[in-house]
Amino acid sequence: MTITPSNTQEDANNKANNEIVATESSSGEIENHPFAPVLPPNATIMMMGTFPPTSDKWAMNFHYPNFYNDMWRIYGRVFFDDADYFRVGDEKRFDPERIRNFMFERGIASCPTVKQAIRETGNASDKNLTVVTPVDLDVILPQVPKVATLFTTGGKATEVLLGLLDESIAKSKHPKTNQSMDYPYQWQDADKKKMDVNNLTLYRLPSTSRAYPLSLDKKVAAYKAFFERMGKL
Repeated sequence: MTITPSNTQEDANNKANNEIVATESSSGEIENHPFAPVLPPNATIMMMGTFPPTSDKWAMNFHYPNFYNDMWRIYGRVFFDDADYFRVGDEKRFDPERIRNFMFERGIASCPTVKQAIRETGNASDKNLTVVTPVDLDVILPQVPKVATLFTTGGKATEVLLGLLDESIAKSKHPKTNQSMDYPYQWQDADKKKMDVNNLTLYRLPSTSRAYPLSLDKKVAAYKAFFERMGKL
């Protein structure tokens, strides 16, 4: 499938993702995801999580910003055998430009599954996150036309993506951690006319949060096996 992206759509999408807009609701504040997607035009796979922690826990203005989330340590070990590869010296932060450049070099996109959400308990726990607006794949996928595989970083992101399919899928049939399934997403044009089906594959990988009960070594092994299968190693 070849689609020419609209620059107007892209600019609007990036602007919306770069602003934190809060409005009062009956159950809390509705927040926009604060980080724009990373969409290398040569990307063949796309990482999809949910929502970052509150800004007081950010170590950088980039995806997975909490220094104590192990995402970028896992990437460092998988690709460079160095958990601190993306770390800034001895500081408790990672280098977002180094990460971004790496993702463009390797053809790995990153896009959250959630555009707007309510933190029911004031934190980023997926269990207590109410999704208000999911990702608009009709806007994102045309910008990464070579992407054939989506990979999520936990159960909530997987659930959100599967909720975008035309036919509902029982939760019992959702992929378990380190499993995959076909993802026949049908995109719509600007007039909401249904068009081609994207014959994508959806993988579910372990959460990189330290709250997830799996050792760092096992998480590294899971991500390494996935990236090897995707031809990135």
